This record gives sequence, C-alpha cells and structure tokens, in this order.
Amino acid sequence: MKKRIDRFHEHRARMNDKILSADFLPFKRFFSLDTAAYQEGALDELTKELMGLVASTVLRCDDCITYHLDRCVQLNVKREELYEALNVALVVGGSITIPHLRRAFETIEELENPGGGE
Repeated sequence: MKKRIDRFHEHRARMNDKILSADFLPFKRFFSLDTAAYQEGALDELTKELMGLVASTVLRCDDCITYHLDRCVQLNVKREELYEALNVALVVGGSITIPHLRRAFETIEELENPGGGE
C-alpha cells in the first residue's frame, strides 16, 4: 500500500499539471510567484520554508503543511527547528491548530522513515 506522502506527491503533481495545462495566465503567474517566494534571497530557503510551515499551520492548510514539511526535510531541517516553528504556529494560531499539529507529527515521522509502513 502506498504511503500517504506518496499519494500526496502524486495527487499534487497530477492536479498541478491539470491547472497549468488550462493555459490560464493568472494561474501560471501565481504558481511562478509562489515558487520564487521560497528561493534563496536575503533569507535562506530553510528559513522561508519554516515561515511557510508556520503560516500554513496557522491557516490550517494540511496540504500546505505537508508540502513545507517535505521541503524542510529535503533541506535537512533539525527536529528542534521544526518543533520551534510548530510551537510558534501553535502560539499564534491557538488550540484550533492542534489537530494540524497532530497531522504534522505523523507527516514528520513518515518523512523521516521513508522505508517504514503506513
């Protein structure tokens, strides 16, 4: 059985392809802007991804949380850094973010144990 993170990647790629194949310029512009926002600049990529993680948690977007966690792991984030970012999100977002914090912890475990079962 496929892991949740693999299903997430497949669904995200498939749907992004559909959106971009609509050949609608405003969609393409937004996707380009989103990609550019997380590239290295005055802030490094990891800092920007952690900021994205905090914002996504406060906004309660599980797909966004998964995306930013995945990027953070790819960028070799330390567990403590993830915990501090998620704590900022919890403090800013309040108790309503706790279910998303739970899913974030599941995602972290899955990302750090790619060979493990579901």
